[in-house]
Amino acid sequence: MRQGHPLLFHDNGKMPIRHGQALKTVEKIRLCLLAGFGREKRSGVPHLLWAGISTGICIGLIAILFAHHQVAAAENAPQQSNLERTLSMLQVTRSRQTAGTQPAAGTHIRRADFEKERKSEQARQMADWVTDSGDNNGMPFAIVDKVDARVFVFDSHGRLRGAAPVLLGLSRGDYAVPGIGDRKLADIRPEERTTAAGRFVAYLGYNSTGKDVLWVDYKNAVSLHRVITNNPKERRLERLASSTPLDKRISYGCINVPAKFFDKVVKPNFTKTYGIVYVLPETRRIGEIFRAYYDVDARWRRTASLNENTRARLQPVSQSSF
Repeated sequence: MRQGHPLLFHDNGKMPIRHGQALKTVEKIRLCLLAGFGREKRSGVPHLLWAGISTGICIGLIAILFAHHQVAAAENAPQQSNLERTLSMLQVTRSRQTAGTQPAAGTHIRRADFEKERKSEQARQMADWVTDSGDNNGMPFAIVDKVDARVFVFDSHGRLRGAAPVLLGLSRGDYAVPGIGDRKLADIRPEERTTAAGRFVAYLGYNSTGKDVLWVDYKNAVSLHRVITNNPKERRLERLASSTPLDKRISYGCINVPAKFFDKVVKPNFTKTYGIVYVLPETRRIGEIFRAYYDVDARWRRTASLNENTRARLQPVSQSSF
């Protein structure tokens, strides 16, 4: 072989003869015999006799070679079958061992910790989803329940830091009027004074009068701030103390909280960090506003059922089955 050419074939005595190789070998022998016929023609041996001899030898060689191949194949077939069955059994065994030692996916559920605080079912479900899914991206978060007129502030791990009543927009509705943040308060009609639902990235800042607030939706001029009491006719402090959610609809869209709650809970949890404020809907379903939302309890039940079915399928079987 020339240097640089790859090794095309190497017979180490262990490689079985294949069909194509056997036929090529017989063909070479046949050609050699025919060449011999040409050289021995002068010896007086008849042409037909020499051709018959060469053909008979070729047929005999073909029979021997194919018989050898069939015997080798017959001997290899049980070994191959046993090998495949052994590998299959090893894979099944390994899968069962893995299923028995590794925790099933989705078996750990994370819930928000409300401690003993009163909350609506919708607020609980939302807080559980935020905590379980990690939708808050490791930031503190707050949930504003418009139906119950309450706010809950959590740390980044879903532990409650405080809860309080809130005052909300005068009118029911889950969407803000386009461009409302650029309008004067006097130009906003009563039916337009809504607190929009949604997920908002919030941060501490200042309003136009220099008061510190938690900006919820800066574009639409919606913030969470201390209750405003400069208009006695609105009786905002009394409204906050009322047990009736309807009494708490008075603002232009901002979220009013007790001053002490803002200073003791909101500011410490949102200082030097962004946070997420989830304003729950009151005229729409949660899934319409929060597209990624899922019911944690329902998902847990589905996962538990799937895991139970998987464990049942992977139960060890008796050795006699193999």
